[in-house]
Amino acid sequence: MSGIKQLAGQTMWYGGSSIAARFLNYLLTPYLTATLSGVAYGEMSLVYAFIPFLNILFTYGLETAFFRFASDRQKQKEVYDTASISLIVSTVVFTSVLLLFNNQLAAFIGIQEHPEYLTWVAYIIAFDTLSTLAFAKLRFDGRPIKFAVVRILGILVNIALTIFLLSFCPRIKAENPTGFIGTFYHPEIGVGYVILANLVQAVVTFLLLSKEFFSFRLRFNQALWKEIILYSSPLILAGLAGMINETFDRLMLRWWTNAPTEDAATFQVGVYSACYKLSILITLFIQAFRMGAEPFFFKQAQGAAPQRTYARVMKFFVITICFMFLAVALFLDIWKHFIQNPLQWEGLRVVPILLLANMFLGVYYNLSIWYKLGNKTLAGAWITLIGAGITLLVNYLFIPRFGYMACAWATFLCYGTMMVVSYKWGQKEYPIPYATKKLIAYFVIVLMLFGLHSAFEWIGLNVWFNHIFGAMLLYAFTWFIFLVERKEMAKLPVVGRFVKA
Repeated sequence: MSGIKQLAGQTMWYGGSSIAARFLNYLLTPYLTATLSGVAYGEMSLVYAFIPFLNILFTYGLETAFFRFASDRQKQKEVYDTASISLIVSTVVFTSVLLLFNNQLAAFIGIQEHPEYLTWVAYIIAFDTLSTLAFAKLRFDGRPIKFAVVRILGILVNIALTIFLLSFCPRIKAENPTGFIGTFYHPEIGVGYVILANLVQAVVTFLLLSKEFFSFRLRFNQALWKEIILYSSPLILAGLAGMINETFDRLMLRWWTNAPTEDAATFQVGVYSACYKLSILITLFIQAFRMGAEPFFFKQAQGAAPQRTYARVMKFFVITICFMFLAVALFLDIWKHFIQNPLQWEGLRVVPILLLANMFLGVYYNLSIWYKLGNKTLAGAWITLIGAGITLLVNYLFIPRFGYMACAWATFLCYGTMMVVSYKWGQKEYPIPYATKKLIAYFVIVLMLFGLHSAFEWIGLNVWFNHIFGAMLLYAFTWFIFLVERKEMAKLPVVGRFVKA
């Protein structure tokens, strides 16, 4: 159980700071949906749907490769030096290409009237990429305080600057057009100021990490670099396919929806993107878990019987995301106020589907340890490509008829398939004693509770009755889990005190 406690500590520090940073960033959603028009919000969503693809290309799996090869302490410095030089050279090349073809790419994603957005995005990706290994080094060296401070400060800068540019600058310029603000603020840039605020955040983050970034020496080991690239190359393919599953559906929705006008199509993208963010709890926890789990899993592999630890981690992970599903799905009429534009509430029906899809994705991340430890990253690429194929096929066939509902179900089917394939394949290559039947039962129970609550809502009683009934169902699930997992829960830090009491 000490391994579980160690992972919990790493998730709390590294993942917890990421949760705080991402949550602060998500707090912009109510503000942006209230400030921007539905079309402008959809336009912004298209830009930010494209950024993850660029992140995958620019970083080409070096973060995971660093953890894999730096686990040998004697090689850690050499790995960091070689990876840093590789990343700097490739970032200069990729950024130059992106700047050269920004007009064509802007037309590709449907923002041809604003190619400057992609110019700013190119610099955002460049600075974010250069910060990647510095963040990884902080995690590997066990320096959670600086990691947390840098992440959160960057987000706070982004939030403050976004609000200043979108809310304060227009008023200041209206009152004093010839003043300092009036000389550089141009209202026609509009949603572009959100991207510019993100660019400032990226620069500030890089400057705060400059000590870690410039700690490399001009020493390039070509043989080691070939090993790293051989390991990380399949992760590029897996990452790109993963982004098709995660964000490309916004672009497909923009292309294939049967909305009567371009503005109406962009509005649909905004509705889907805003409602997608209501899966915030599970998304943030998965992000936090990955931050703590990746270095943890590689280090645990050196110990005795790591499979038992991995199985326990999976069980506690599933229990946690089941709680999170109920916390959002049973109280969706409260969470919907996170979206300040009531016109976008029409898409709330996709939220339970997306919550389940992200639960499958979280389980898949747990399962993926078998191919990362076994240097079989190509298997991960194939699994993700299968998911990408499902995403493309379902969206192509059903978006024209069902709109963003097709996107939600495509995400559900994609991640569900990836989870099952990875489990079946992984158990043959690297058997882990997961409590499979018990975990499936937890998923089924959670769905039954949600179905029961939905039936209760259909009766049409006062909203407070729905909230009380939802709280009762959540309590019932909590009681059930503590009853079934009493022995395991008693061994956990903090939680164990309540179980023993």
